[in-house]
Amino acid sequence: MKPLIYVVEDDVAIQELYTYSLENEFDCRCFGEGESFFKAIKTEMPALILLDVMLPGEDGFKILSKIKSDNSTAMIPVIMVSAKGEEISKVKGLNMGADDYLAKPFGVMELGARIKANLRKNQKTDKPEPQNITYKDIVVDAFKHQITVKEIPIQTTLKEFKLLSLFCTNAGKVQERKFIFNEVWEEGYLGESRTLDIHIKELRKKLSAADSEVEIQTIRGVGYLML
Repeated sequence: MKPLIYVVEDDVAIQELYTYSLENEFDCRCFGEGESFFKAIKTEMPALILLDVMLPGEDGFKILSKIKSDNSTAMIPVIMVSAKGEEISKVKGLNMGADDYLAKPFGVMELGARIKANLRKNQKTDKPEPQNITYKDIVVDAFKHQITVKEIPIQTTLKEFKLLSLFCTNAGKVQERKFIFNEVWEEGYLGESRTLDIHIKELRKKLSAADSEVEIQTIRGVGYLML
């Protein structure tokens, strides 16, 4: 059975491009706006969502927020798609929980590769997560999918949660960038390397706001270290 891909895109010509490009490997279903998309997702869950930013009614960011704030859909990989090449648009989508970002125009081969890379991370079942990881004033509860600092919960995106889990598990050890991408974004990630730096910056802000004693240091040319 082909993996089910939901596409939220209002341009009919681009919908046809998606359908034609993906039909050999995926079951691709397109929606012109958020309302029809959310009706469909209540009936059948997709393996991945391609979500355009500029849409009639609710824009892609609002739809992304709803997807990631609902426990039943939060784990579905979402690739944001937009004609906007500005970094601010990418940062906003990634900070809100998007798993990847694709700028128009894009190549058909790149589209397929991005989809496959994001699907692989949900297919791995040989990495059981610990129920509880504690480092200094941080507690990572994988069962509840919750992080607390000084016993107070903090809000994190899925990628931020995975990053903190990795850092707390390996506190005091330098984590190389390639290793972090393989563990958090999964092997074969084709996105921009700056994605990691953006997530680390947001994590630092949240830990600082929570008055955490933990520090994430940059090891230039290598990666990051939690102390």
